Amino acid sequence: MSRELRIGMIGYAFMGAAHSQAWRTVNRVYDLPVRARMVAVCGRDESKVAAAAVRLGWEEHTTDWRELVARDDIDVIDVCTPGDSHAEIAIAALAAGKHVLCEKPLANSVDEARAMVAAAERARAAGVRSMCGFNYRRTPAAAVMRQLVESGRLGVIRHVRAVYLQDWIVDPQFPLVWRLQKEKAGSGALGDIGAHIVDLTQFVTGQRITGVSALTETFVKERPLPSAAAGLAAEADGSGTGPVTVDDAALFLARLEGGAVATYEATRFATGRKNGLRVELNGSLGSVAFDFERMNELEFYDSTQPIQEQGFRRILVTEPEHPYMEAWWPPGHAIGYEHTFTHEMRDFLEAVGTGVDPTPSFVDALGVQLVLDAVTRSAESDSAWTSVAPALEQVAA
Repeated sequence: MSRELRIGMIGYAFMGAAHSQAWRTVNRVYDLPVRARMVAVCGRDESKVAAAAVRLGWEEHTTDWRELVARDDIDVIDVCTPGDSHAEIAIAALAAGKHVLCEKPLANSVDEARAMVAAAERARAAGVRSMCGFNYRRTPAAAVMRQLVESGRLGVIRHVRAVYLQDWIVDPQFPLVWRLQKEKAGSGALGDIGAHIVDLTQFVTGQRITGVSALTETFVKERPLPSAAAGLAAEADGSGTGPVTVDDAALFLARLEGGAVATYEATRFATGRKNGLRVELNGSLGSVAFDFERMNELEFYDSTQPIQEQGFRRILVTEPEHPYMEAWWPPGHAIGYEHTFTHEMRDFLEAVGTGVDPTPSFVDALGVQLVLDAVTRSAESDSAWTSVAPALEQVAA
């Protein structure tokens, strides 16, 4: 280890806990050119952030993110806050010469995302790096899926089929948490979980989405007010109700630049589905499917085999030869959700430590934001076909 990268993290709830676990673990399992040091965590509530610092393994805590960004003993700002603050924090951190890791989706609007890309490009000239945290592409099986496509094993991709199904707000009495408020979250299921399958499919195919026809729906229009800003464990405070201002479900047809047609569905109303992310690709030579509920496996069909041997077969992605797996357990031993974040930090530290740009970049994340924006505009226009501009064109503009 040649040097430390001193981390300051803003936000300590669900994503903050996941990122903290990854920062604690990454240098214990991977041999990297830099070591992560967990210096300080930031949150608005003094007592809660103090407790979080102890629980999650941070040396210090603060309630002032601007003070954290300005500190000379911080090299990296990790943004784990709701989407309405991503742009302000990330732009300030980049201007202060801090490397930035920002949770997805990058921002709440295309304009904010473009401003973040511009800030990242300015900082890049001074050797300051930035990355957006789409963790599912760091699942080893998803990385193998991409390798199969890149090596030509599937031939020409013709169909992409992607769903992300949850059910945590099926109960109409579940409170109006920040994820259900447009001014804080930007969008609902579309940005929260739809962004993941947009990024994942563009990653595994190597192709961007060029156009969409979409519809969105909000099934529960009013919800009880929460007792406090909280996530999945929130409770109502009994003071009344407020309007839900985001989508509960988003569905869209899409076309990819290579000619494939695609379907996407993101919903938090799929009763019985807890974290059902599934992507299937059908090509001219074969098919492959990834299901996060069986995250250590792929289903692979190879039509070039003799007809009497054809059929979907299971690939168990647990070998040291598979992406990311060399640092973990003996062959056949599975990993879990938290490992995707450790892999994310590994890639970030490797890139920063060797002086290269990590991926997905803010430009890549702007590409996802452009798809989300096109889906929203299509749904508002009676599902009219809506083109998606390339991210690099948006940056140039």
